[in-house]
Amino acid sequence: MSDTTFDVIVIGSGPGGYVAAVRSAQLGLSTAVIERDDVVGGRCLNYACIPAKAVLRSADILSEVRDAGEFGISLNGTEPTVDFGAIGERRTKVITTLTGGVSGLFKKNGVEVIAGEASLTPDGQVKVGDTVYTANKAVVLATGSVKRALPGLEFGANVIGTEEAWALTELPETLAVIGAGASGTEIASAYQRLGSDVTLYEGLDRVLPTEDADISKAAARGFKKQGITVKTNTFFDPADAGGFDWVVIAAGRGPDVAALGLEAAGVELTEQGLIKVDGALRTSKAKVYAIGDLVPGPALAHKASDEGIIAVEDAAGHKTHPISYLDIPRATFCTPNVGSFGLTEEQAREQGYDVVVGKVQYGAVGAGTVYGDRTGVIKIVGDKKYGEMLGGHIVGTRATELIQELVNVKLLEGGYSEVARMIHGHPTLSEGVMEAARAADGWLIHG
Repeated sequence: MSDTTFDVIVIGSGPGGYVAAVRSAQLGLSTAVIERDDVVGGRCLNYACIPAKAVLRSADILSEVRDAGEFGISLNGTEPTVDFGAIGERRTKVITTLTGGVSGLFKKNGVEVIAGEASLTPDGQVKVGDTVYTANKAVVLATGSVKRALPGLEFGANVIGTEEAWALTELPETLAVIGAGASGTEIASAYQRLGSDVTLYEGLDRVLPTEDADISKAAARGFKKQGITVKTNTFFDPADAGGFDWVVIAAGRGPDVAALGLEAAGVELTEQGLIKVDGALRTSKAKVYAIGDLVPGPALAHKASDEGIIAVEDAAGHKTHPISYLDIPRATFCTPNVGSFGLTEEQAREQGYDVVVGKVQYGAVGAGTVYGDRTGVIKIVGDKKYGEMLGGHIVGTRATELIQELVNVKLLEGGYSEVARMIHGHPTLSEGVMEAARAADGWLIHG
């Protein structure tokens, strides 16, 4: 093939795009990735998910050091200090390590990287600058999302988005975070523990409003214990912006489609402005696929990655399956951690299920006491008729890891009674998952 012709062209090298490109190459397809940033990895690796978790990890370590006395470790009366510059250096090291890994994957699999901003031509090819590239089998749109301002509150001065919040070079004294969803609570939890005075605003009546109500309540208690000022049922007044060092808008994002030329190419959108796709991620334009934050479904990196695999496998002629978006695990790395999937109790009742709930605190099992978290909550929402798991919801230490067991059981067509009878290692936090399943099944042992 010529230097401008490939089997598959992927626009964007984030978690959806780079995984799609690697999988495409594995299938024997000549593959190119077009990236307009100076580095590969997309927003997730460079500006969002990864830097967020790097800073949060530093905050977690600080919390553990401060709690060391409870475990018999003395700091001789000294208070640990925060070197925010060193935290930033570690954050950068983590980012460069992982983006370097993506570059290595491209090189290993023979994926060509083309620098520049890409758009679709009317006939569905790809233009970068003055060069038109041809994709014989598929163009995969994987450009992710962009921050969105709020009415009356535009970006600029001390008003920033989540990417800028994780890239701050100095620890702010005061911080306002607008939006108490996953992104907002992670920022608030990290910076409050590191030493900032954080106020968290949420227009709805509770933090993490898309999570199960019991989980939101437990998380709110944790936030207040950390010292975060939580203001629910409250919309931020733009006139108050000057009262904070930084104001972070974490109240939603939009698809990054401005440069793609979708209208000229005949790519249809949904009423919400997302790209309309079928179960194989095919758009209305032949040979053009779209994945990740550009399409309906939760805006999650791991969702984008799986969609990228489905898209290129479909383009290669393989049989694929549509994603069950409800069963994708959701992970929020604030303290306390939150992990969930499926329906909340309220949603299950609204949909007419004969709902059964199994709920235990971490303190119900030995590991909760051993590891210092007795207040975490594990909740299973099930259907009595068939013993089906409709949803799983966990708040507390390692919740983001623990939720995966329930997701796996659900996808393997197991129910809560199966989890209840699986032998779990002792003493582990996962025993709490077993006990919640036993509670749903009507025979809780510890509790």
